Amino acid sequence: MVEIEFLGPIGRESLHLNANSLQEVKAELQKDESLREWLANCAVAVNDKMVYDANFALKSGDRVSLLPPVCGG
Repeated sequence: MVEIEFLGPIGRESLHLNANSLQEVKAELQKDESLREWLANCAVAVNDKMVYDANFALKSGDRVSLLPPVCGG
């Protein structure tokens, strides 16, 4: 089981999923229409390290963080 953490303005509580890859996480989260736009724009980190490969393998206990784009000065 992996923890999915939604940061910043996404404004959602963390959830836990059974997933073996980031692609499986994405497929499950895409079922929620309110998350689809975020998924297209967010960076992803696994255990605080940026990951760019949707086939990245996950193991039980991993924390997947969705990092929305931010702007500031």
